[in-house]
Amino acid sequence: MTSGQARASSDWLTLREPADAAARAADLVAELRSVLPAEGVVAVRDLGCGTGSMARWLAGQLSGPQHWVMFDRDAELLTLASSDRPDAAADGAPVTIETRQRDITRLGPEELAGASLVTASALLDMLTAAELERLVAACVRAGCPVLIALSVTGDVDLDPADPFDRRVADAFNAHQRRGTDAGTLLGPDALSAAVDAFTRLGVEVAVRASPWRLGAAQSALAREWFTGWLSAACEQQPELRAEAAGYARRRLAEAAEGRLSVTVHHQDLLARPA
Repeated sequence: MTSGQARASSDWLTLREPADAAARAADLVAELRSVLPAEGVVAVRDLGCGTGSMARWLAGQLSGPQHWVMFDRDAELLTLASSDRPDAAADGAPVTIETRQRDITRLGPEELAGASLVTASALLDMLTAAELERLVAACVRAGCPVLIALSVTGDVDLDPADPFDRRVADAFNAHQRRGTDAGTLLGPDALSAAVDAFTRLGVEVAVRASPWRLGAAQSALAREWFTGWLSAACEQQPELRAEAAGYARRRLAEAAEGRLSVTVHHQDLLARPA
């Protein structure tokens, strides 16, 4: 979502959607229901919506009519989000959507005005500190709850373990904190920075674990994730490449045989204004 970010492909977003849905913290949704308006239309702002997976996951767990305004900078992803809409609310009430092509790091206050809920998924780690501060401030001005899912923590567990895992993880996390034209990305530090930013502005924050747990049934996602994880690590530290080829062969063979389990740790955040 910053000028330093590569485009997320629709194929990748589609592949990860079931794992995202399984990982998100359902108990935060229960807390969210208690602070949403009991009457009228629930007006949702979905930031960095991608193909619309957050709406498809969340809309059916909330009651009453909803109107989602979905923001993304990618026109193709917005077209996909518009064509694959949530069916209905939990009680059968209608869910409508509209899409807006925007850079969400530069949203004006009018874009969030009147929101009942601001939400996002897999977003915060792609922001710089300044971008996150602006986003949190805009959300607090809107005066509504904010649900942000699937922020990476930097922790990854692979089973069976391999001595090379730690070196790759450290290099990947350094890559996630790389500098861009917009500044240094927060990467795995983003969730704690967001908690601090909301708390400083007087907003109560709840955080829950939301890990991906990828086994044999998710081997295609595990392979795709692993390939990108290792590639980013080697881009950050080219000296890893000498050992990376053999490591990749071992790991991808384990995944193909259903013997590799991967846990990618994330956290979800619910901010609730007083």
